[in-house]
Amino acid sequence: METRASSFSSCRAYLRALAQTPARLARRAASVSTSYEEMSQVRARSGSDMIKSLRWYDLVGFGIGGMVGAGVFVTTGRASRLCSGPAVVISYAIAGLCALLSAFCYTEFAVDMPVAGGAFSYLRVTFGEFAAFITGANLVMDYVMSNAAVSRGFTAYLGTAIGVSTAKWRVTVTGLPKGFNEIDVVAVLVVLFVTLIICYSTRESSVVNMVLTGLHILFILFVIVIGFWKGDWKNFTEPADPTHHPSGFFPYGASGIFNGAAMVYLSYIGYDAVSTMAEEVHDPVKDIPIGVSGSVIIVTVLYCLMAASMSKLLPYDLIDAEAPFSAAFSGKSDGWKWASNVIGVGASFGILTSLLVAMLGQARYMCVIGRSRVVPAWFAKVHPRTSTPVNASAFLGIFTALIALFTDLNVLLNLVSIGTLFVFYMVANAVIYRRYVAVGTTNPWPTLSFLCSFSFTSIMFTLVWQFAPPGKPKAVMLGASALIAFAMLQIFRCTVPLVRKPEFWGVPFMPWIPSISIFLNIFLLGSLDGPSYARFGFFSGLAVLVYVFYSVHASFDAEGEGSLSVKNGEIHMEPTDQEISSRDNSLKV
Repeated sequence: METRASSFSSCRAYLRALAQTPARLARRAASVSTSYEEMSQVRARSGSDMIKSLRWYDLVGFGIGGMVGAGVFVTTGRASRLCSGPAVVISYAIAGLCALLSAFCYTEFAVDMPVAGGAFSYLRVTFGEFAAFITGANLVMDYVMSNAAVSRGFTAYLGTAIGVSTAKWRVTVTGLPKGFNEIDVVAVLVVLFVTLIICYSTRESSVVNMVLTGLHILFILFVIVIGFWKGDWKNFTEPADPTHHPSGFFPYGASGIFNGAAMVYLSYIGYDAVSTMAEEVHDPVKDIPIGVSGSVIIVTVLYCLMAASMSKLLPYDLIDAEAPFSAAFSGKSDGWKWASNVIGVGASFGILTSLLVAMLGQARYMCVIGRSRVVPAWFAKVHPRTSTPVNASAFLGIFTALIALFTDLNVLLNLVSIGTLFVFYMVANAVIYRRYVAVGTTNPWPTLSFLCSFSFTSIMFTLVWQFAPPGKPKAVMLGASALIAFAMLQIFRCTVPLVRKPEFWGVPFMPWIPSISIFLNIFLLGSLDGPSYARFGFFSGLAVLVYVFYSVHASFDAEGEGSLSVKNGEIHMEPTDQEISSRDNSLKV
């Protein structure tokens, strides 16, 4: 070791640490841990353990609550009006399949390594500390920003439900710049209330989520039933203005369906928070696959029925892109205007459930990042009485409340989704890498070469899809890109042997399913706008600075104290059969 003194003990010590930054980066950035370490000494850094109190139905409830938020009440209208038309039902089915493929990748990691770190831990055991920190930092920031926006959205939907203007709930401060001058006390109170719930108990949080999610599903079923009852089947094929809008169930063809799928996929973001609760699951081997995959399947069915209900209620060219369901009812003159208020109540419940699940997830991400020592270890502490990460929950809750108080964040859709889609992409890559590479014993370059080449081909396909003008040349380029990707996948499958086979649950049809997930996530990333990438680049750059000026030195100090190990592509000992058996028995408590 270069030194055992703390890098932050004095100004001189910190300057000396900065001078050693290149060497410390070389040592720590690519350093990986093992699943056995994450399950044992890493988890022990939190002090008290989180209680294993959740079962599969709790996870299903958390998954549904996290996904079925207010977003579906917006994205359905935008996708139908602008992209898919009545075929938005097919768009939701395609997006649900994409979400299920990503959920499979999460599930394999969560069953093998049931810890609270989610994607951060998965990437740390495959691609190392730096990649895990960048993705984890973006995820936490995405959670905080979206939760602040969602809490302010609660004020708007609550106003709609009870017939009170949003302006009456907020106080305008003339001395502050526009966008930061509307004080929303209701949003702050909602965030602080949810923070108290998640600090108190995960078990009680699940009960609250179950109640709110059940009420929200009742409102969704109300929308579905009324839509099918009051709607007309001819709206599936006939627009209101056939002169200016194409007719048929597929008015914009295949491209419209896939563009619509990219837009509505944002409604599925939220199931990843379920994986962060793996440490609190009673039987991870059984409960996690059912909880994660089951929630995605149920939500897909609900979304398809909602989309069909809306398409039956109105011709697609009359659908309000911003508030399709409430606008459809409020515009009626036959006594159904009250239904708009009911939808506002349902959306309010959806906001509360999505906020609860997201805040549970963000606290557990921060807790495990603290265990890795790349942020202060204070965040890793689990309270001995509540068995929850109180420090991380309280800090992020107060931070979220402060942002929600002043800032009108319009980041609920594209600006937040890019970070999450990037993490989905990274987890799919990590599943393949972990199946085909044993650190220190196999050559990683064939697998890395395949992953890079496949991603590049997927990017080329996406660029051609987005920017090439319609016609035969575009079809030829798309076909060539797909053929090249298929050939690379088949060659890799036949030439590179598997080195790891999950004992309990693994992604089927390896490497096809995670490779398709990689392609689909890149394709969906290609549908996002420029500001999304600007935000992602800004926060990624900020995370790099934090890592260089703080995190790498903190983890280097922890390594010197014996708290962290370093495995930088070197040969290292895997856990013994006895250790694996001991760990497996602990999972089956």
